[in-house]
Amino acid sequence: MSAVLAPRGYEPARLPARTVAAAAGDGIGPEIMQATQAILRAADPTLGFHEAVVGLRAYEAGHAAGLGQDVYDAIAEHGVMLKGPITTPQGGGYKSVNVTLRKTLGLYANLRPCVSHHPFVASLQPRMDVVIVRENEEDTYAGIEHRQSDEVYQCLKLITRPGCERIVRYAFEYARAHGRKQVTCMTKDNIMKLTDGLFHKVFDEIAAEYPDIAAHHMIIDIGTARIATRPQDFDVVVTPNLYGDILSDVAAEVAGSIGLAGSANIGRDCAMFEAVHGSAPDIAGMDIANPSGLLMAAVMMLVHLGRARPASDIHNAWLRTLEEGIHTADVHREGASRQRVGTQAFAQAVIERLGQRPRRLPAVDYPESVPARAVAPDSLPAPVRRAEKRLVGVDVFLNWDEQGRDPKVLGARLEQLGLTGWRLAVITNRGVKVYPGGHAETLRTDHWRCRFLATAGTPTPVELTQLLMAIANAGLDAVKTENLYEFDGVRGYSQAQGE
Repeated sequence: MSAVLAPRGYEPARLPARTVAAAAGDGIGPEIMQATQAILRAADPTLGFHEAVVGLRAYEAGHAAGLGQDVYDAIAEHGVMLKGPITTPQGGGYKSVNVTLRKTLGLYANLRPCVSHHPFVASLQPRMDVVIVRENEEDTYAGIEHRQSDEVYQCLKLITRPGCERIVRYAFEYARAHGRKQVTCMTKDNIMKLTDGLFHKVFDEIAAEYPDIAAHHMIIDIGTARIATRPQDFDVVVTPNLYGDILSDVAAEVAGSIGLAGSANIGRDCAMFEAVHGSAPDIAGMDIANPSGLLMAAVMMLVHLGRARPASDIHNAWLRTLEEGIHTADVHREGASRQRVGTQAFAQAVIERLGQRPRRLPAVDYPESVPARAVAPDSLPAPVRRAEKRLVGVDVFLNWDEQGRDPKVLGARLEQLGLTGWRLAVITNRGVKVYPGGHAETLRTDHWRCRFLATAGTPTPVELTQLLMAIANAGLDAVKTENLYEFDGVRGYSQAQGE
């Protein structure tokens, strides 16, 4: 777009020069980045950009991760990146740039405000103003997957105490710094009692340190439903990774459009800001994409950098533009919008309204400084006391597809191994007990968990090896093992369903 001067009489903030890394990305990324940078230059002329390449061009250059060392160098030098959406090629061998950056750089907190702009943008919930704080590094997004048989694949869900402590504390610090009164934790710990149970437990522990902020827990399924139907009951919501990803998309759509939603990825040493939406290659190059998601991410970036004046000016000008009915195609409504504009024309409209405040929507005035702990906590959680850990058994997973998949046959073969020091406690299929006992109606695949418990003391590595050798000598295919431990006498593994 051609350069557009700020309106007569508007004096942009004169702040110390600062450079941030910027990567346009793929699909509509270059268009919305161009529009966003034009607005940033008009409101914050001393802000510069170090251009970096991520996404398809990096993949095509031979970087399977979608980015090269130059991107890490740019982020290390400047501490902050503004990033457009990325297209990850289909097929094996390609990893998500977003996940790679978040995990490699320790960007553990994903912050996604979801706000209604009713009546100027159609909204299913006109009173929505919810901030989703999503853990950004763990859970199933560790991407640890295996195929173990013809029919069964697995994805490991990893939840750690340090990861839980960091994200939960960040949620409470964010709430306190931004005048929010309540933090709600959402998990599925009625089913995943160990992993999600740990997240809930840590939430309760840390909530006790913030008596000025109300704390609640909800199961994620009903919590998501309530976000969609009663968002006014929520303020800040903190969740594990996968739930937060889904929940924030639901909340953004309910608020009006995912195209308006920006997000921040916050770490101890650096931060990355991006739109929530994807690269939308089907409309790339057509000048119809809404740059608002990336623009709101850029506003969050300015707040993070302590550049409150341009952040407030841009946000208020954007609100004024929406109020005046100047809309891109995704939010344009016949009879409600005044003018339908393209990507660059929308940016021009925002620039022309710098220095103006919305008339009906609440204006925004960002604080000049945000407490450091709410921007980037400066230390990792303290390690907890090491528990007394004792090996009590092992789950052996078998790939077995013989004799009609009858669990009684498999159980009999395992019982006949003549093992010393081991007892076959249960066999499950897809987590459901099928031996001893079980029900004929249970669907059975070719993947079986066989739980052996030690009958005398703590098994030695030699005894574990002897068990596996006996299984192999019986002609059975062991594809995975999981040791079973007690921690301070408390079982550290789940029961089978139906056990």
